[in-house]
Amino acid sequence: MGRRRKMRDLVFKVLFQSEFREDEIDEILKELLSKENSDSLKADVERYVANIKEKKKLIDEKISSCLENWELDRLSTVDKCLLRLGTYELLYEADVPIEVTLDEMIELAKKYGTEDSGRFVNGVLDKIAKTYAPAEKFLL
Repeated sequence: MGRRRKMRDLVFKVLFQSEFREDEIDEILKELLSKENSDSLKADVERYVANIKEKKKLIDEKISSCLENWELDRLSTVDKCLLRLGTYELLYEADVPIEVTLDEMIELAKKYGTEDSGRFVNGVLDKIAKTYAPAEKFLL
C-alpha cells in the first residue's frame, strides 16, 4: 500500500471511530498511530484529522448541498466518513488532483462500504468537485 493510500486509510479509520467515540479523537489517533513508524505519515494523518474536525460544519454543508434525495445523517457511517475525507481533500489539499481523490475514495468505499458505496461516493464527490473545487485543481 502506498504512503498516501495508507494515510487516507488511517484518516478514514479515525473519522469512522470518532463517530462512535466523539470525545476521544486524540485517543483514537494515538491508538491507530502507535503502530506506525513514519513520523511524516503520522503528521499527515494528524493534520488531515485536525483540519477535517475544524472544517466539519463547512464540509457537511457542501456534502448536503450535493446529496439528492438523501440527508447526511441518514447515510451509512462509512459513506459519510468517506465523503468528509474526500470533500476535505478536494477543497483544501491543493496538490492532490481531483481524479486521485475520487479514485482513492472509491477504493476505500470498496474496501469498507457496501456494494453501492463506491458508485455513490464517486457520484457525490464528482458533484462536489464540479461545484466547489478551486479552479486550479482542474489544472493538476
